[in-house]
Amino acid sequence: MISVTRLNGSKFHVNALLIETVEDTPDTIITLTTGKKFIVIENSSDVIRAIRHYLRSIGVLAAVTSPTDTQSEGATS
Repeated sequence: MISVTRLNGSKFHVNALLIETVEDTPDTIITLTTGKKFIVIENSSDVIRAIRHYLRSIGVLAAVTSPTDTQSEGATS
């Protein structure tokens, strides 16, 4: 679960595994696979960062690296 904030300031948690899209329109809209939508005050970068952090914490992204991850570790091709 990730923590986000509604426009009225109330915090709630969303199941990160159910998030289908995150849009900036200029408000951030989170759409779940169920079709339910939430408008939150966090920007899309913060929401995506929280999703990645959650996925790493449960081991889903443990073995996945991006090209920038391998470059920052000093790996050569």
